[in-house]
Amino acid sequence: MLTIGGKQGRIKINPVIALKDKAMSRTIPLEKIRNIGIIAHIDAGKTTITERILYYTGVTYKIGEVDQGTTVMDFGEEERKRGITISSAATTAHWKDIQINIIDTPGHVDFTAEVERSLRVLDGGVVLFDAVQGVESQSETVWRQADRYHVPRICFVNKMERVGADFYRTISMIEDRLHSKALAVQIPIGAEGEFQGVIDLLEQHAWGGDADRDKPLTTVEIPASLTAKMVEMRHKLIEQVAELDDTILSSYLDGKEISLEELKAALRRITIANKGVLVLCGSALSNRGVRLLLDAVNEYLPSPADMPPVKAINVKDNTETVRTASDEEPFTALAFKVVTDPFVGRLVYFRVYSGQIKVGDQITNSTRSKPERIGRLFLMHANRREEIEVAETGAIVSTLGLKSTFTGDTLCSQQSPVLLESISFPEPVISIAIEPRSRADQDKMGESLRKLTEEDPTFKVNYSEETGQVVVAGMGELHLEIIVHRLLSEFGVSAKVGNPRVAYKETITKAAEAEGRFVRQSGGRGQYGDVWLKVEPAGQGVGYEFVDAIKGGAVPRNFVSAIQNGVKEAVETGVVAGYPLIDVKVTAFDGSYHEVDSSELAFKMAGSIGLKAAVRKANPVILEPIMKLEVVSPKEFMGDVIGDISAKRGHIESIDNQRDFVIVQALIPLSETFGYTTSLRSQTQGRATHTLEFNSYQEIPAFLAKEVIEKAGTTDYV
Repeated sequence: MLTIGGKQGRIKINPVIALKDKAMSRTIPLEKIRNIGIIAHIDAGKTTITERILYYTGVTYKIGEVDQGTTVMDFGEEERKRGITISSAATTAHWKDIQINIIDTPGHVDFTAEVERSLRVLDGGVVLFDAVQGVESQSETVWRQADRYHVPRICFVNKMERVGADFYRTISMIEDRLHSKALAVQIPIGAEGEFQGVIDLLEQHAWGGDADRDKPLTTVEIPASLTAKMVEMRHKLIEQVAELDDTILSSYLDGKEISLEELKAALRRITIANKGVLVLCGSALSNRGVRLLLDAVNEYLPSPADMPPVKAINVKDNTETVRTASDEEPFTALAFKVVTDPFVGRLVYFRVYSGQIKVGDQITNSTRSKPERIGRLFLMHANRREEIEVAETGAIVSTLGLKSTFTGDTLCSQQSPVLLESISFPEPVISIAIEPRSRADQDKMGESLRKLTEEDPTFKVNYSEETGQVVVAGMGELHLEIIVHRLLSEFGVSAKVGNPRVAYKETITKAAEAEGRFVRQSGGRGQYGDVWLKVEPAGQGVGYEFVDAIKGGAVPRNFVSAIQNGVKEAVETGVVAGYPLIDVKVTAFDGSYHEVDSSELAFKMAGSIGLKAAVRKANPVILEPIMKLEVVSPKEFMGDVIGDISAKRGHIESIDNQRDFVIVQALIPLSETFGYTTSLRSQTQGRATHTLEFNSYQEIPAFLAKEVIEKAGTTDYV
């Protein structure tokens, strides 16, 4: 033990202890941990159900309500003011003998990155559906995200008490729109104002409300009118399980009685293997079905030990390896979120995939090849922190002291460095210019924007040399509106904000070749760089690809990277109107050099010149972001809604009639959607709602391309 200071107030410091060869004994068995996310379309009830979970597990003594701004999970000023989740929040609860690490995610499409990074580190998910709306547009998005990361999930049909609630229609939509095998393990007793509880098809019991956590669930009698329905649905469930599980199939074909334990074990295997999804129902607001949902999380969703070993790249020899979920393995974790906490500073959230880590341990950020030291460790409860000494395999925790770690970075032991798959995020589609009002604000704004970009990977900041403005880009109008509000109120920056602008892209429509030649002579040593480039269209979503095909030493190897850097710079700044070039393959196939005058700078300039020359020959076009629009409107306004979409260059894909309202699915250019909320409200007396989600980039019409180019100030293509 070291001591610093004199007699007055000595400070004792523990020396840094190296990682032990043998892991310490666990506080909670790995099999008893569940890392789950609550995911859904906006306003399906994610935060409401999370608040009930916290209440029933004893984390809180009172149920928080979204409408009253008293929720634990939506603790931000903007979240409470708007009544929506903006940033994913983590918490830990205990139910019976298991520990549940929960991440409550946003439902609004502008914050899809929060869902993306949460699903990357979770083992299971609870997907909520509004019993009235069924499967909505953002439901499909989060479902695809969960599919991408192979996250096992169970479904909860919420809001069964609302007018228009239809459990069986929602199940059909899960199968039709999400292409998943829906296994109903519960059915509702009544619906809308008559909703009284749920019938468990496995145990053949009926349960009522569960408002009081100190009392057992209320058992209710199965209504005679639902007895036949229960028998029918239970038989259907067993048939579905037999189709998906060989063990049950054998018993089913032999006519053997399938026990409750066998059925539950099969449902767990099916869920973990992602062969089907269990469907439960209830009403979080009226406290029905939440405790049964917790039991389902315990019984059917996987623990870290149930998941396959995580794949990684061995940094030392660049070979593929795996990390098994075990405390005995070397420490491996993925940083998935960075937050600037006003009280403690920069918090990095990470998921431990293997090994253990203690306060004070030295580790490696293998993504950036930098050493790091674990400061304090916290279990997070939304914005509250519980300090801990050790983070074990399967833990989702945060730490202080990681100065060089960002979202998607791998943290690992210094002795066994590996790289985990990082997290990919969508590109921003909308931007605004922002300008500080004073010199003092300029310095403050730079630091504030840096912190915001660290927190949000979909928020980008660029400095425009042409206009001298700072341009910030995000996923939508709401996204940028909240970022700007945080900048002004939370960080105290006084700034002027411009109008939203569309983030156009450029691409080419045919292949072309051109020479990039940079030659300068100024008396002394000159500059000489010469390269031939070929550009050709690449597949959609490829971005930019560079291929070195120079043979015979036409250009020395040490200059190829300089060519690539020049090409990359030109790709980022575009050719037609200054927008980034996407979906293009660039091949360097020939060139020449001078033994004295050639330099990296010369070849970098040659690469940039050659790329621009080749693109000009390749019939370049401007692309605009196309959004997927879903409008839910009363039927009497359908004509006005469809006419307005068509007037905005929208393309109607489908119209679905649901009782008294219609669901219109359409594709519409982002540039036509600014102010659409106000427009839609005025057309429908404020009764219609809509969601927007990025779909793809498409070529802009010629007459609009001319306007975009003129605004950009380029004349080559006007």
